[in-house]
Amino acid sequence: SCWTVSGAFRCFPLAKTAAQVVALGIGQTIAWASSSYLPAVLAGPMAAALGLSTSWVFAGFSCALAVMALLGPFVGKAIDRHGGRHILCLSNLILAGGLIILALAAHVGLMFLGWCVIGAGMAFGLYDAAFATLVRQHGLKARAPITGITLIAGFASTVGWPLTAFLVAQWDWRIACLAWAGGHLLIALPLNYQFVPVLHENTAEVCDELAVEPSVSANARERRRNVVLIAIFGATTAFVTSAMAAHLPMLLLATGVGATAAIAAAALLGPAQVVARLGEFVAAHTYRPNPLITARIATALHPLAGLIFLGAAGLPGVAMLFSVLHGAGNGMITIAKGTLPLAIFGAQGYGALQGKLSVAQRVLQALAPLLFSLVMAWGGAVAGLSLTVALSLIALLALLLIRL
Repeated sequence: SCWTVSGAFRCFPLAKTAAQVVALGIGQTIAWASSSYLPAVLAGPMAAALGLSTSWVFAGFSCALAVMALLGPFVGKAIDRHGGRHILCLSNLILAGGLIILALAAHVGLMFLGWCVIGAGMAFGLYDAAFATLVRQHGLKARAPITGITLIAGFASTVGWPLTAFLVAQWDWRIACLAWAGGHLLIALPLNYQFVPVLHENTAEVCDELAVEPSVSANARERRRNVVLIAIFGATTAFVTSAMAAHLPMLLLATGVGATAAIAAAALLGPAQVVARLGEFVAAHTYRPNPLITARIATALHPLAGLIFLGAAGLPGVAMLFSVLHGAGNGMITIAKGTLPLAIFGAQGYGALQGKLSVAQRVLQALAPLLFSLVMAWGGAVAGLSLTVALSLIALLALLLIRL
């Protein structure tokens, strides 16, 4: 029957894919806004209420990232076996539970527990899990849905930061945590349950998709080499992304850009990401470019922006150009991390591979804010920016060495 969710998935494939993209995009927006983008707004009031410095709150968030890294391989394998419906639904329950623990935290130990639970929910519910879910269902055709979801969830900071700040201003940070928990239970959970179908290992459609050959040789040594190169690409770009997310306004100020110009330039980051993802989405449908070429272009944008900025630091227009180029590259890199392994290795075992690749990414993501701040304290903005440019060039070199 076409009058059930599973029936609609069979009878109206284009409509169901579009609906699924919108549903998962909304779910991802809530997941990101209530986890990764939470500390930027809540660190201050949370630390003040618990009698701590904000560094303790960020240390708790680093623990969340560590938990996320440890659980990544398990989550990927589970999605490969059973599909992502139960995993994504479980993520909403876990994230809601972690947020409730944070809201009830009266001391540092309970705060750390809350962040660790949120880290588990992030492993079960952020991009890696969503991408693996789409690949398990759509096989090599998952590129377009992956891009569509990142396009919608690119607004997570645009929505999340103001909404969280509004809740804190109107009530307090505990109410903000409870409100996001309610968002998981009342919005994201029903969407994940309704729009992610139950898949079985012997489902013919899924098995046919997974059987399509990847774009590289099946030679084991070549495969291992490419896995290592993609891991280097993923880990180094994760460091750059995390460092810029935490320190971009401070970096711009340190180069002599005024406070107003620095804030205005940093605010361009989100829109640049979304516009770049939209451009990638249109290009993918119109020209069908090789994902490896797209990834190389995206990775080259940060070092290009950094070199321009180092040559003309202090100019507001150059600061804005830097933010736009970095944001555009970062927006496309997010897509590349989902589509590149799919294009190179195929859909078989995608979730498990993504889980393994995510470990190094999450470790460097967790270390980046602290290490970048230490480099900035030692050598100023030039040293900090030089570090991220060098790491991006290493990522670009890794992509150039991949053999198709």
